[in-house]
Amino acid sequence: MNSEFSSLDWVIVASYFVFLIWLSWKKGWQSDSEEDFLLSGRKVTLPAFVATLVSTWYGGILGVGEWSYQFGISQWLILGAPFYIFSALFAIFLAGKIRLNKALTIPEAIANKYNDKAGRLSALPIFILVSPAPYILMLGLLFQFLSGGDAPFLLYASLVALFSVMYITVGGFGAVIRTDVLQVVLMFSGFIILLFYAMAEFGGFATLWNSVPDGHRDITGGNSIQYILVWFFIALWTFVDPSFHQRAAAAESPKTARNGVLISVLFWMAFDFLTAFAGLYAFAILGPELEQPVLAYPILADQILPIGIKGLFFVSLLATIMSTLDSYLFISGQTLGRDYLKKYFPNVNPNLLTRISILVSAVLGIILILIYPSVIDLWYVIGSVFIPGLLVPVLGVYLKQFTLRTNFVYYSILGCTAASFTWLILGTMYPSFEDGYTFLGVEPFYPGLLVAAVLWLIGRDKDADDSTLISG
Repeated sequence: MNSEFSSLDWVIVASYFVFLIWLSWKKGWQSDSEEDFLLSGRKVTLPAFVATLVSTWYGGILGVGEWSYQFGISQWLILGAPFYIFSALFAIFLAGKIRLNKALTIPEAIANKYNDKAGRLSALPIFILVSPAPYILMLGLLFQFLSGGDAPFLLYASLVALFSVMYITVGGFGAVIRTDVLQVVLMFSGFIILLFYAMAEFGGFATLWNSVPDGHRDITGGNSIQYILVWFFIALWTFVDPSFHQRAAAAESPKTARNGVLISVLFWMAFDFLTAFAGLYAFAILGPELEQPVLAYPILADQILPIGIKGLFFVSLLATIMSTLDSYLFISGQTLGRDYLKKYFPNVNPNLLTRISILVSAVLGIILILIYPSVIDLWYVIGSVFIPGLLVPVLGVYLKQFTLRTNFVYYSILGCTAASFTWLILGTMYPSFEDGYTFLGVEPFYPGLLVAAVLWLIGRDKDADDSTLISG
């Protein structure tokens, strides 16, 4: 299906991109110190903290639309509740300690806690964990839809990814924050407008609720308990996600970091309400035979929104996706450049290595979407493979109960990742079900998590004390 996009709508979209360039170039290349470039000098205020975390953590908007269109309100249980819970736990137990730690990144914190080898080793899975691939894929599909499908989505995806590379490498983390403040306003206003027009087109929430199938009103969405639990475990991503750590480290105080995460959870709950009901309206208005559920929101907007308003909504979609794309590009670039390559290129400015690695991350993201051309699959595969190996080593930096003996950090990162990846390959070759990656009826996350638990039990450093957990 092609979009009926007017010239006015295109002008609105183009203006958004021009404004992004202006915001990122506003301070040019003047951030010379690492702390300024990577963490904005650790001076991020509470409003800016909330804006950048809320927008960054909700970048998978088309994937959310795909889910809510197909499975209804189970979006809240599977893609919402686990992340609320673990984000709140992150705020209570980790956010303040991360702000007190002198490390600028997760690999640096691991290196300071254990040794340099452990830090460099952790940088590689973290680099993949924050791959921008899902967001490049969404932008490619969105622009292919808007342009009428005249060129392959990969071309559009590559162009938008390179645009993000350009403005991030110029402005650093400061550019990410400045654009995120704009983008969080756009993402909320766009979906409020979409729901207003959807209600005018179809009827209120009561009419909608009585019109969708029972499965869309089922909190489980018809999914198995094991599958639902996997998503709860994948929500452990919060504990090892560098964007959470980066923002906590950049906050002006531990209190700002803690309160900022808790406030962000409330914003995510509100936005999930908007997106879940937008997905239900998409099903009710567009019908159950949509060929590309991942485009449920864009197709709904194209059908019910007038000229001009339509352009504003598509800008809100772009803002939601690009807020995460630019953040993940930046973090993956600094992880590869500063935390891994710096050891091998000691005479090169680490900020330059970060900028080069941002481009490398974009290219790798494009390769990944060729292998897994689904947003949900990308989240599932990346999370299942890389979270188990990072979980205990990262928690051990800040919580003494999880601190490992140094050798076991290597075993955890390598062994857990190998276990989950092997199970994923076996599940791909010999799946237990037609859809999915289970082997012998077991999701690939569980073998990695089991290895992590065993290594923690036998490799825990019982002599660790709190004084070593925030030093650096």
